[in-house]
Amino acid sequence: MTVFTIGLIVMYVIYGIFPEGSLLTLYIFAAVYLIALLGLGLLISTFADTQLQAMFIAYFFMMVFMLMSGFFTNTESMPDWARNMSNFTPVTHFIRVVRLIVLKGSSFYELQTEFFYLIGFAVLLNGLAIYNYRKTN
Repeated sequence: MTVFTIGLIVMYVIYGIFPEGSLLTLYIFAAVYLIALLGLGLLISTFADTQLQAMFIAYFFMMVFMLMSGFFTNTESMPDWARNMSNFTPVTHFIRVVRLIVLKGSSFYELQTEFFYLIGFAVLLNGLAIYNYRKTN
């Protein structure tokens, strides 16, 4: 959350961009997104044997998530199979939310679907991590 805040400050001070929407909504989505990614990290750590192996697996997934998320290339320009796959990553939904809040000023009501996607990812990934951790002990 500190890095997210620094990013928002840099966005405003250096580039002069201030979010059109609510900062509270932005931080709520960032918190849920963070919980989802922490669940992914926990899940990866239950499968990995060493810390180095966990880091490489996490790096692989984050690279795929970033490339498929629409951060670099808009998801509408992707083929159908890639667009469908990108919907199964939490990064895609968070990037969509940040764009809608910062550029369009969308409200929480307009972003409910994305919120439920992120909540679903958080519950699923943390649930799988807890289940797999119990199974390995």
